[in-house]
Amino acid sequence: MTKDLTTGSPMRLIIGFALPTLFGMLFQQLYNMVDAMIVGKLLGSAALGAVGSTGSINFFVIGFCMGVCNGFAIPVAQRMGANEPSRMRRYVANAAWLSILFALVLTAATGLLCRQILTVMLTPADIFDNAYAYIFVIFMGIPATFLYNLLAGIIRSLGDSKTPVYFLALSSVLNIALDFALILGFQAGVAGAAIATVASQGVSGVACLCYMVKRYPILRMTKEERRPDLHSCGVLCAMGIPMGLQYSITAIGSIVLQSSVNALGSLYVTAVAAGSKVYQLLACPFDAMGATMATYCGQNVGACRLDRLSKGIRSCALLGLGYSVIALCAMLRFAPQCALLFLDARELDAVVLVELTTRYIIVGAAFFFPLALVNIVRFSIQGMGFSPFAILAGVLEMAARTSVGLILVPAFGYTAACFASPAAWVCADLFLIPASAACIARLRRLYPNQPEELPEARPVPLKAGAHR
Repeated sequence: MTKDLTTGSPMRLIIGFALPTLFGMLFQQLYNMVDAMIVGKLLGSAALGAVGSTGSINFFVIGFCMGVCNGFAIPVAQRMGANEPSRMRRYVANAAWLSILFALVLTAATGLLCRQILTVMLTPADIFDNAYAYIFVIFMGIPATFLYNLLAGIIRSLGDSKTPVYFLALSSVLNIALDFALILGFQAGVAGAAIATVASQGVSGVACLCYMVKRYPILRMTKEERRPDLHSCGVLCAMGIPMGLQYSITAIGSIVLQSSVNALGSLYVTAVAAGSKVYQLLACPFDAMGATMATYCGQNVGACRLDRLSKGIRSCALLGLGYSVIALCAMLRFAPQCALLFLDARELDAVVLVELTTRYIIVGAAFFFPLALVNIVRFSIQGMGFSPFAILAGVLEMAARTSVGLILVPAFGYTAACFASPAAWVCADLFLIPASAACIARLRRLYPNQPEELPEARPVPLKAGAHR
C-alpha cells in the first residue's frame, strides 16, 4: 500500500504519483464548481458574487488549515524514506493531537469574528447577508477540513496517492446530491451550498480514517507511540505552521485585492468569482505537481538521496511547461464558454459579465508556467525541510497583490485586478528558483557522504531537524 520514491526514474515516478493526486483534486474542484454553478444558475449572479466575495478570507483561513496539514505530513514522509516506522507513527499521532487543538481554536475564533471581517473587507451591502451565511458555515466546518487534509496528507506521505481519490469521488457525488437537495428542496440558499461542502468533506475524512485503521498495518501504534510528545510536536509545528502561514500571508494580499474589487461593485465581484472558479479547475495539475514534489523530496531527503532532488524538480517543471501551453491554447478558444458555466445568460448584464470573466481567465492563463513553478519549487523546498524558508515566497506574493490592490486597481480599474495574481506568481518565482538551489547546496554540505544513484543504495537516516 506504500510507494518508495527514492529509486527509479524521477519523471516516471512523478507522473505515476501525480496522476492519482490530480484526479483527486479534480474531484475536489468538481464539487466546488458545482456549488458555484448551482448558486449562479439557480440563485443568480448576486448570490454567486456573495460566495465569491468570501474567496480571499476563505483561503486565508482554510488555506492555513490545509498548509498546516501538508506541513505535518512532511516529517512523516521523511521518516518513511529513512525507514524509521516507529518515529513515523509517533509523528502521525502527534499530528492528530495538534490538529484537534488547531481546529478547536480556529473554529471558535473565526465564528466570533466572521461578521467583522466581512465589514472590514468592504463587502457590498447587497450581497453582505448571503456572504455571511456562506462563510460562517464554512468556518464551522474547519474540523472536517483538518480531518480530511491531515489523513490524505499522511496517506500520500506513505507513497499512496490513489486512495484519497476514491474517497473524494464519493464526496463529490454526495456534495452534488446535497446541493440540489438543500438549495432546491429545502430552499437553504447559499448556506445550503456551504453545508453540502462541509458535510461531504467530513464524510470523506471519516472514510479515510476507517480505511487507514483497517488497511495500513504500518500505522498501528503502541500506547507509547500514541502519547503526546513535545519534541515531535515541535518538529511538526516547525514544518506545519510556516506552511500554513505561507498560505495565510499570501491570502492577505488576496484580501486587500478583494477589498479593492469589492469597491468596484458587485458586477466585478461576480466576474472575478466566476473567473476564479475556472482558475481553480485549470490549476489542479499544478496543485498535484506540488503535492507530488513535497512527498518526492521528503522521501529522498529522508533517504539522503540528494542527487535526485534537482532531477525531480527539472522533470516536474518540464511537465508544468507542457500543460501550461495546452491550457493557454484551450482558454484562447473556450474562455467565454467556460465563463457561461457559472453565469446565467438570461440576465441583463450577462454580456458584460462574460466579457469581464473571459478577460480575467485569459490574462491568468498566459502566466500559467510561472504558477507551475511556484507550486513545484515551493513544495519541493518544503519537502526538503525548509518550510520557514519557503514562507518568504508567500511574503512576496502578498506584497505584489497588495500593491496592485492598493495602487493599480484604484487607478486602472478591473484590468489591473486581472494582472494581480500573475504579478504575484512572477515575484515568488524570482525568489523560489535560486532558493531551491541554495537549499539543495546546503543539504549537500550537511550530508556530503550521500549514496550515489544506485538502486541498491541503502537509505541513510537523517538526524531529526538537522537540516532545518
